[in-house]
Amino acid sequence: MKSARVVSLLIGALAVGASGVAMAGVSVGVNIGIPAPVYVAPAPVYAPPPPPPVVYQPAPVYGAPVYGAPAIVIGWHGDRYYDGHRYWARDDWYRHHPPGHDYHDHGHHDNGHHNGWH
Repeated sequence: MKSARVVSLLIGALAVGASGVAMAGVSVGVNIGIPAPVYVAPAPVYAPPPPPPVVYQPAPVYGAPVYGAPAIVIGWHGDRYYDGHRYWARDDWYRHHPPGHDYHDHGHHDNGHHNGWH
């Protein structure tokens, strides 16, 4: 029995060895000696800060100031009426310009004398 055991072990070992040889294959590899590219970070560059902004003060202006002409508004300004020549108090205006009387259609012209009113 001992010999039957040894024979069966020997047959099992041969079967395992034969299966390894049966799986053996041939492989061919070709290598070309070019290394893979390597990225190297560039060295940091020092840039000085920008100069401060330049602010110029405007040149002084010498001479008389120039003003626009004032707006002349004919009409009522509160309790006073401006007719283009002078301001009238409300009572004075109605006293010299009664309602219902149109001076422009009746030839009323004072030729610049203003009837004593200035």
